[in-house]
Amino acid sequence: MSRYSFSVATMVGLLALSSCGKDEKPYKGAGAGEEPEATSPEPNLRRLTRQQYLNSVSDLLDPGLVMPSALEPDESADGLLSIGAARSSLSPLGVENYEDAAYDLAEQAMEPGSVRDRLIPCNPTGDSDDACARQALEDLGVLAWRRPLTSAEIDDLVDIAGTAGTTLGDFYDGMELAIGYLLQSPHFIYRVEIGEGGVFTDYEMASRLSYFLWNTTPDTALLDAAAAGGLSSADDVAAEVDRMLSDPLARRGFRNLIDEMLELDKLEGLAKDPDVFPAMRSEIGPSSREETLSMVEALVFDRDDDFRTWLTTRETWIDVNLAMIYAVPAPSLDGFATATLPANGPRRGLLGQSSILSMHAHPVSTSATRRGLFVRKTLLCQSIPPPPADVDTSIPEPTPDALTLRERVASHLEEPFCANCHLAMDPIGLALENFDGIGLYRETENGATIDPAGDLDGVPFKTPEEFADVLAANPLFTGCMADTVYAYASGHRPELGETDYAHWLHKRFRDENYSMMALLREVATSETFRTAPEVSP
Repeated sequence: MSRYSFSVATMVGLLALSSCGKDEKPYKGAGAGEEPEATSPEPNLRRLTRQQYLNSVSDLLDPGLVMPSALEPDESADGLLSIGAARSSLSPLGVENYEDAAYDLAEQAMEPGSVRDRLIPCNPTGDSDDACARQALEDLGVLAWRRPLTSAEIDDLVDIAGTAGTTLGDFYDGMELAIGYLLQSPHFIYRVEIGEGGVFTDYEMASRLSYFLWNTTPDTALLDAAAAGGLSSADDVAAEVDRMLSDPLARRGFRNLIDEMLELDKLEGLAKDPDVFPAMRSEIGPSSREETLSMVEALVFDRDDDFRTWLTTRETWIDVNLAMIYAVPAPSLDGFATATLPANGPRRGLLGQSSILSMHAHPVSTSATRRGLFVRKTLLCQSIPPPPADVDTSIPEPTPDALTLRERVASHLEEPFCANCHLAMDPIGLALENFDGIGLYRETENGATIDPAGDLDGVPFKTPEEFADVLAANPLFTGCMADTVYAYASGHRPELGETDYAHWLHKRFRDENYSMMALLREVATSETFRTAPEVSP
């Protein structure tokens, strides 16, 4: 079920008016209590996202290898690549690309050196050495396929290595083909997490935990825990989750979650008209992406702060490119460093960052509609349908009677066909009009004073700073974050059978003072995440 047609954060605090979202009273209640039972949808095989594939082969083989660039593109669904991975199929060209990538990586790994010595810990006695090949492939196989290989699977791999080694006259050439087979197998490219009898196996739990918290394949310790049956109980899983969250890989994993949620990859190709935005540089897109990720990483892992601070903090991480846009001294002339924005300034938190302001704007102008849409869909998980294909969405050019964007978008709010949706987006997007299309602050537009005042579903604000406070205090924001974390972990947005669980998760987030670390731990150790849905016959 689509995020934009249904989510629990929306359902408990939002009822549709006509075709666009309108807030009702958000869900409130007492403490979370015991986790309620949930009925999850049937599982899907989840293809590794591009980043998961790259992380996995890097951690499995060696980070120094040249990584493939031609892979099947990711598809986003319900706002996340991690959900799209459960729904997308593999094209014929994608199959060829994965085959090419597998053999290229295997060839690099089997070149003489430390990587080959680590992967092949034995000394082959000839072009074909079944015992040595079996030892290496058993160890590598469990890491690659995230479970022990069956005897038949091992026999097939050893046969490939032996036949190829004899034919090619070199043991390592034979191993190259066997390793290439491992890496192009569906057992590597897809996450097989379907459970047995309504319960995820220990190895499947190792995979679920690792890709959720680390965005990569399980490490040896996690697979050893699975082998010992140590991922079956809540206490056992909790111990592994605590270990994993304290590992630096958790930072990389959480950055990926935020990257997917905000679609920050679009910043790598950010383009603006230099005649309209003379301060635009090609480095601004990548720099602003790093600022957003660095800020949220510090907020979660260094401070374990109230996550609502994401919208209100004046502390950030910038380089010289962003210091220029924010009109503050560069904290470092070399790379990123911590900076504190002026206490009396209008810029703070996520919505004051160039990443959001520039992505949700046009190449030649700002866009109240795009910025408002971002807040509604991404931060509040609300439903806004796209405009009909035959509707003119262009904004009138400035005139002496309509100099500011607020005046020019008034037509959206007066036309009955458009007003219902634009009333949900434009007024809150106009709260950010003091920032231009790359994030530079301004007080006027075409010589007229910009008015950022408005209200978010009846709660008024006068300035961008007040808007950040109003949004941070809206329970739909924290409920949306809880839903998004669960969706990223499970591969689907909370559905009807999981409504009570989602309510409970929202309250647990609140009871833990909106600690994102606590939320990650809560999802990973919850019965709902650990229990496989029953598969229909």
